[in-house]
Amino acid sequence: MTENKVSGAIPFAQTYFHGTKADLRLGDLIVPGYNSNFGQRKNAKYIFLTATLDAAIWGAELAEGTGRERIYLVEPMGAIEDDPDLTDKKFPGNPTMSYRSTAPFKVVGELAHWQSHPEDQVKAMKDALERLKEQGINSLNE
Repeated sequence: MTENKVSGAIPFAQTYFHGTKADLRLGDLIVPGYNSNFGQRKNAKYIFLTATLDAAIWGAELAEGTGRERIYLVEPMGAIEDDPDLTDKKFPGNPTMSYRSTAPFKVVGELAHWQSHPEDQVKAMKDALERLKEQGINSLNE
């Protein structure tokens, strides 16, 4: 009986997603310092990733800009931590598996096909974010 071995096999690491309208290429680094999509929309101290496709879709749909909505597979290049806007305020325990970092993320792929949320649901979310902005309720990430 012969034993089948795969030489150099490496197990998959945790998959992370980043939803955006930015046009990126494989190997590009996503870094802090660009205008954020939420709160006061000033230069962001953090960048964000998620381990759930649904949260990445929201990121793409709510992103500022006129580009095409995209979801990238990313590899964090440093430490990540829970996103306090979602984990502490809205969803204790981090069920959205949303994280932030000050270290870059490397783009390792792009998800070509995914299903958007219904248009009325996206509009309702954008309206809710606008109301928060009008009330002066800002992101904890700024």
